[in-house]
Amino acid sequence: MGGIVSEFMEFLNQYKVMGLAVAFIIGGATTVLVQSLVNNVIMPIIGIALPNGAWQTATVNVGPAVIVWGAFASALINFLILLGVVFLIAKFILKEEKPSKR
Repeated sequence: MGGIVSEFMEFLNQYKVMGLAVAFIIGGATTVLVQSLVNNVIMPIIGIALPNGAWQTATVNVGPAVIVWGAFASALINFLILLGVVFLIAKFILKEEKPSKR
């Protein structure tokens, strides 16, 4: 039984599983935080320019088609902010050396 535990501990250390688990949890929390920022702060400010301030149901009519762009705009802003956060984490916190060009 001791051999299995030591192998498991070696696995955790070799593949840095604990660091990955922490990064996963922080990523999930960051996603929720950014989503709240977008839905509760940024999009209501954008909603001021819309009739009734209803950004969730903002639509554009293109012939017979009705495009609901408000929710998509929220998701796009959400994605762009998360992209920026991931970039900053990769650049400043990880500080890994750039791979050399061949």
